[in-house]
Amino acid sequence: METLRWRGGRLELIDQRALPGRVEFVSCGSAVEVARAIRDMVVRGAPAIGCAAACGIALEAARLQQSAPSEFSAGMASAFDALAASRPTAVNLFWALERMRTALSAVKLAPPPAAAAHLLDEAHRVLSEDVAANRAMGAHGAALINNGARVLTHCNAGALATAGHGTALGVIRSAVAAGKRLSVIVDETRPFLQGARLTAWELDRDRIPVTLITDNMSGHLMSRGEIDAVIVGADRVAANGDVANKIGTYMIAVLARRHSIPFYVAAPLSTIDRQLASGDAIPIEERSASEVRGYAGIEWAPAGIAVRNPAFDVTPADLITALITEKDVVREPDRHKIAALFK
Repeated sequence: METLRWRGGRLELIDQRALPGRVEFVSCGSAVEVARAIRDMVVRGAPAIGCAAACGIALEAARLQQSAPSEFSAGMASAFDALAASRPTAVNLFWALERMRTALSAVKLAPPPAAAAHLLDEAHRVLSEDVAANRAMGAHGAALINNGARVLTHCNAGALATAGHGTALGVIRSAVAAGKRLSVIVDETRPFLQGARLTAWELDRDRIPVTLITDNMSGHLMSRGEIDAVIVGADRVAANGDVANKIGTYMIAVLARRHSIPFYVAAPLSTIDRQLASGDAIPIEERSASEVRGYAGIEWAPAGIAVRNPAFDVTPADLITALITEKDVVREPDRHKIAALFK
């Protein structure tokens, strides 16, 4: 499926708010429009957010390419600011913006049309490299999943969260492609229901056996021996291996440890933030209370009730069996093993 696609000089993003009922695309022609799409959850998932941000910079450069150099420079600075403010937790956003900033700096003396062409080429490279990284992760991770395994996943770390193939779901897809028989247990992932709406939809389309559960059922299934492995994605990995992922991930990791079930995290190197010593420093986005009070225009909570809605939590590295990257599988990740990935 095409999570992001170029059509007529515009970026089209599959509107993940409409799934699974409707497959619709939101068309963006500027950095501000891409930033709004990221903020409003049209596109979500750390790698996909990074890819969208890179494309947003390329779009803005194309929009401004007939401007005077001074206006082009000022407009591009505003574009970077708008995209950087869209969401705080997923580090791929900032990784992609820094990569595009470096690309822009390399052609700072070029006329705007040439700079715009260079940035578009760089955005296309970001997308193609993401798919390649996901396929490499899939190949590494597939070896960890036993034939016949019942695998629990949380949130959506599939093609919809990336430029294609997926991280956690990429491992599952690659294992199935290698001939392994797997079944997947997907939890709803409250409050935005990414598991129920998106992951279940992706797996069903791929004809991979999938069972949907509520978020509070995984411990029960683990206690009955009905889950063999857990695999999730990540929005940011700290230098010591702590992982920020969708709220509820930490709870599952604790339950997996209690029941001696391997807990795997699949994430590209671009999700690793070596500037943060530990997960304590990862910013945790708090989203609107309306997401918890109800869904799709229906409210079930008392009007005006106080709400907390942290979108992510942090799973300590000592609960992670292995971190799966495009370069290698890091078992029991720690600061030294993470650093070795970049040598």
